[in-house]
Amino acid sequence: MTKLPHSLASTLLPVGLLLIAMASIQSGASLAKSMFPIVGAQGTTALRLIFASIIMLLILRPWRAKLTAKSLKTVIVYGIALGGMNFLFYMSLRSVPLGIAVALEFTGPLAVAIYSSRRAIDFVWIALAITGLLLLIPIGESVQGIDLVGASYALGAGVCWALYILFGQKAGADNGVQTAALGVMIAALFIAPIGIVHAGSALLTPSLIPIAIGVAILSTALPYTLEMIALTRIPTRTFGTLMSIEPAFGAFSGLLFLHEVLSFTQWMAILCIIMASVGATMTMRGHSKPANTNK
Repeated sequence: MTKLPHSLASTLLPVGLLLIAMASIQSGASLAKSMFPIVGAQGTTALRLIFASIIMLLILRPWRAKLTAKSLKTVIVYGIALGGMNFLFYMSLRSVPLGIAVALEFTGPLAVAIYSSRRAIDFVWIALAITGLLLLIPIGESVQGIDLVGASYALGAGVCWALYILFGQKAGADNGVQTAALGVMIAALFIAPIGIVHAGSALLTPSLIPIAIGVAILSTALPYTLEMIALTRIPTRTFGTLMSIEPAFGAFSGLLFLHEVLSFTQWMAILCIIMASVGATMTMRGHSKPANTNK
């Protein structure tokens, strides 16, 4: 069997990991909405992070990580950003459709891509991604149908997502996938009190446990581990632009699991986003190396 060139394989690996991570996290988001009537978005986020931290603690054994005072500070910010991203995104899903919530949240990584860009061709892919986002958000046809509070939560999640990318790459440079486990544990400590205060004893509902574990695996343990691996293998701006496909995964998950029917315009938006991601992937070679290069 013919082997792929090393350079091509090293490019395809992180891209493939990101695609799996995005499919997993959006499927988990659809499943998580079924928990909202019982424990709310706050309780759902808390259960997701608690179970995910337990799973990742057992699998990745983060106590082996070597932390300095500087790297610990970075990991703490990374974990808080991760927790805030989860919490605010679930809060937005209470009143905003999944595909639109993801599109609004994506303003964070898109800002990272724009800020980090250094080549003219990057702006072509960014322009396509922006076009897709504008088409996904039905501003002109149904402004009153978009809950402003929910939209604000989604935009706040986008800010946390940007911090997650920036600090995740710095933190991952020191301890790799173990950073993901540390980050989720910190996120759980940060968000769990909010969920406990809101949902109380409802968090102990036996029928919720299997669903919560499934959400923890699909939405946190699996995707964040894969994203951490990818973050340390590709440049920040490339990661941010590739993540433009996230609204497409959100829209597909909303259609398949939540029966959120998309319009022709929204399908065209998905096409624009996919084209931006493919373009970014094709021009990845020759970009700056990831920030985790050891010296």
